[in-house]
Amino acid sequence: MGLDAAALLALAGVAAGLVGSMAGLASLFSYPALLAAGLPPIAANVTNTVAMFSTTVGAAGGSRRELRGQRARLLRLGLMAVLGGSLGAVLLLTTPASTFELIVPWLIALGSALLLFRDRLREAADGRSRTRRGPRSALPVALAVLAVGVYGGYFGAGAGVLMLAVLSVSVTEPLPITNAVKNVATGAANVTAAVAFAFLAPVDWLAAAALGAGALVGSWIGPSIVRRLPERPLRVVIALAGFGLAVHLWLSAI
Repeated sequence: MGLDAAALLALAGVAAGLVGSMAGLASLFSYPALLAAGLPPIAANVTNTVAMFSTTVGAAGGSRRELRGQRARLLRLGLMAVLGGSLGAVLLLTTPASTFELIVPWLIALGSALLLFRDRLREAADGRSRTRRGPRSALPVALAVLAVGVYGGYFGAGAGVLMLAVLSVSVTEPLPITNAVKNVATGAANVTAAVAFAFLAPVDWLAAAALGAGALVGSWIGPSIVRRLPERPLRVVIALAGFGLAVHLWLSAI
């Protein structure tokens, strides 16, 4: 790998880490950069998964304030995400990529819609809980996190948007906290798949190192920006970016 390709990947990593820690759209920058550096699609996909582990490390380090008191929740969600990531990695290594190519854009579009209409969905869920005179069931959230984990381990692009949508609808809290929990949960799925790919898939380690170094820097900065931005406009921007990614992936698949 030449210095120009390494510099491209490092810069793309900064952008991916920044956007990934804020919105969950890291692969919007990292995956195309790997393709531009000359990696074939499968190698780019698995290399991207390995490199984006640094986004989890950076985002967790930059979100220490938001993650205080979230230990039990992180363990619960992380367990489901790890299981999902493992299943997703198995699927990637045993099935053709075309199997889910046409489904992925619709999943991302759904996650974006959930973010966009989060408040109305919360009100509807709260209304059903009051009617039933009991708290919301944790099972649907756990299954949704498991499903997002499977998707994250298999492909990953937009997995953060899906996870943010699931967590945003399921609990009422400030967006920076939800975003911080999202980063750890998606990271749990990602690291499980990354370990499997490190031994069983064609990872380009030089490309992963350059991309990962940039992502570490970008993801450490991202949470501090989320902390300062108004919640509603940020959520709308994330949702619209998710719709844009869905359209891009759909056009690439057809």
